[in-house]
Amino acid sequence: MTTARADSPPNGIDYPHQQPTGRFSNGLNFPDLIAEALGLESPLPFLNPDLKGKKLLAGANFASAGIGVLNDTGFQVTVLKMYEQLGMFLEYKHRLAALMGPAKAQEVVSNAVILITCGGNDFVNNYFLTPVAPRREQYTLPDFCGYVMSEYKKHLLALYGLGARRIVVTGTGPLGCIPAELAFYGSMNGECADEPQEAAKMFNPKLFDLVDELNRDIGEDVFISANAFSLKMDMIEKPEQYGFKTSKVACCGQGMYNGLGMCTEMSNLCSNRDEYVFWDPYHPTEKALRIMVKKLMDASTDHIRPMNLSTMMAVDAVAAADRAIY
Repeated sequence: MTTARADSPPNGIDYPHQQPTGRFSNGLNFPDLIAEALGLESPLPFLNPDLKGKKLLAGANFASAGIGVLNDTGFQVTVLKMYEQLGMFLEYKHRLAALMGPAKAQEVVSNAVILITCGGNDFVNNYFLTPVAPRREQYTLPDFCGYVMSEYKKHLLALYGLGARRIVVTGTGPLGCIPAELAFYGSMNGECADEPQEAAKMFNPKLFDLVDELNRDIGEDVFISANAFSLKMDMIEKPEQYGFKTSKVACCGQGMYNGLGMCTEMSNLCSNRDEYVFWDPYHPTEKALRIMVKKLMDASTDHIRPMNLSTMMAVDAVAAADRAIY
């Protein structure tokens, strides 16, 4: 079990039953909103004891707070590492097979939309964690990006090897602009921190190129890359255009920009979450995430490629109809 948790108030303050759910959010989070936009049920966490029987058909959430691509990311908290999550994915397939048989289970997995968001913590909570962090001593920033990418490729291919055939990969957001980094680097006027911002600008294009490479090698568009950097940066630079009052200060937190520590019952808490881009020092509010998801549904290939989520659903619907005919 991870020790990076969001199961205490005020997390979940705007969730339907106004109780913390383990989501680092005032309400729904990114996977919830993607599922909602696609007309799907939001899956239960894999470790939830209620995930059994027909509830398995809605999928499962394997996410672990603080995780990175690398095994040593998140060492300061207990996390479920990527290889452990892939093991859980395999166990999920076994549970499905026990419910409906191996062939039907594989069909469910192949037709599922898999969402994976990883990489940011490898910089914020690993490479830049301290001025003399081990990975920082070992690698230059470009070399570290290359190393993370080589490991990420292994994870994505492992996921493909387990039968996933529709995988949406989101890059990192503007790492230097989150309240945690503004506070950590002592930003005087809300300017983004240079080092993590440069890392995000370096990492994301490499990730998108990797996704293109994997699709070429496989011979079909299995992977879809979503540019979280550009989508979030627009809100951060022009918050008023989206109805926000601030993109610098977190709604819930403490210290400069409410960017220190975690969101707890002892934290400062804003009264109107819809005025803030960030819920806590690291995570956007539900409103900000809704804007991102809406854009991903219809965005151009500048933001999501090789197709947006609406096109993906249309393509998959045609493929399903063809399978039904034959």
